[in-house]
Amino acid sequence: MGWKQNNTIGSTPQINTWTADWAEFYAQHRLGYQFQLAKHQGGHFPQQERLLAAIPLMFADYQPQPSLVHGDLWGGNAACTVTGEPVIFDPATYFGDREVDIAMTELFGGFPAAFYHGYNEVFPLDPGYEKRKTLYNLYHILNHFNLFGGGYSAQANRMIAQILA
Repeated sequence: MGWKQNNTIGSTPQINTWTADWAEFYAQHRLGYQFQLAKHQGGHFPQQERLLAAIPLMFADYQPQPSLVHGDLWGGNAACTVTGEPVIFDPATYFGDREVDIAMTELFGGFPAAFYHGYNEVFPLDPGYEKRKTLYNLYHILNHFNLFGGGYSAQANRMIAQILA
């Protein structure tokens, strides 16, 4: 999983080093990197090492097929042209689990119900998605902490506790 080059998620560098194992990629290049940045911002995430160690176990029975993902797919990065053609913009592209994009669409208000219904008709989400959704959205909350600070730290710690429960 990864991409041919590093890119950005917002203004944050996004490390895309090719890694054969999705759990390793996500733990190291997504969450691990965000935790490193957060440490320099004064972030305090006491369960981060436990979480990072648990990620391989979370993926023991789930090996996602590499998919080209948008990487930052929320309502603010989707629109329609004046003729009604859907468009997406501001990607943070890489190859990863398709569920990262679906999870992100649910983080900040969500997309219309018809979007999720249509998606699941064509490519149903795998069992365990609800728990992975929180793990995947933790990346974006940590990134928001690194960009904006504030209450994102508390939200990230709540998400970590939920994942580890």
